[in-house]
Amino acid sequence: METAYTAAATLAAYLIGSLSFAVIVSRVMGLNDPRTYGSGNPGATNVLRSGNRKAAILTLVFDALKGFVPVLLVTIFGRRFGLGEGTVALVGLAAFLGHVWPVFFRFEGGKGVATAAGVLLGIEPWLGLATLLTWAIIAFFFRYSSLAAIVAAVFAPFYQLLIWGGGPIAIAVTIMGLLLVWRHSANIQKLLKGTETKIGQKAVPAPVPAPQHPPGKHGHHGHGHGAKR
Repeated sequence: METAYTAAATLAAYLIGSLSFAVIVSRVMGLNDPRTYGSGNPGATNVLRSGNRKAAILTLVFDALKGFVPVLLVTIFGRRFGLGEGTVALVGLAAFLGHVWPVFFRFEGGKGVATAAGVLLGIEPWLGLATLLTWAIIAFFFRYSSLAAIVAAVFAPFYQLLIWGGGPIAIAVTIMGLLLVWRHSANIQKLLKGTETKIGQKAVPAPVPAPQHPPGKHGHHGHGHGAKR
C-alpha cells in the first residue's frame, strides 16, 4: 500500500510541476508567450524581460510553490501513510521534472531554477536558504541570473552532503543540480562569448516591423522599389 501512496504522490507532484506558470500568468495578464521572445525559456527571468515585473514576480512565486507545496505535504502528512525520506525525494524530483518537461505544454518547459529552490526549501529550509543565498551573491556581483543558477546548482548537493549527509535526498538534489547545469548549456556558451543578457535587461521580443509608407506615396530619392509587404 505504501508503494501505491508513493506512486500517487509522485504522479501528483509531477502534474503540479507541469503547470507552466510563466505561460499561464502571461496569458492571464495579456502578455506575449514567454517562449516567443528573449531566451524562449518559460521562466521568471525571461518573463521579466517582457518589462512586466509583476508578471515575473508572480511566475517566480508560483513556480517555487509548485516545488515547495508537494514536498511539504508529504513531509507533514506522509508518515501516517508510511511515506519517508525516499518519497520526499521522489516527490521533489517529480515536481522539478514536471517543470522541465511539462505534460500540459508538449514537454517544453523551463530550466527549473525556481521550482528547484522551492523543493529545497520544502526538504530543508536551511538548505534552501543557503542555496538561495549563493544565487543572490553571484547575481548581485555579476548580474547574470544564469551564472547564479549554475553556481547555486553546483553548490546545493555539496551543502546537502556536507551538512545533512547522503541518502535519497542527496541523490535527488544531485540529479536536480546536474539537470540545471545541463539546461543552462546554451547560457554557458553565451557567458563564454559575452553575449548573455543581464538581470533586468529587456530582451528583444519578436521583432515588430517598422512602419512603412503606402506604395506610391512619400517616395524617397534614390529608391527605385516600393516597400515590400
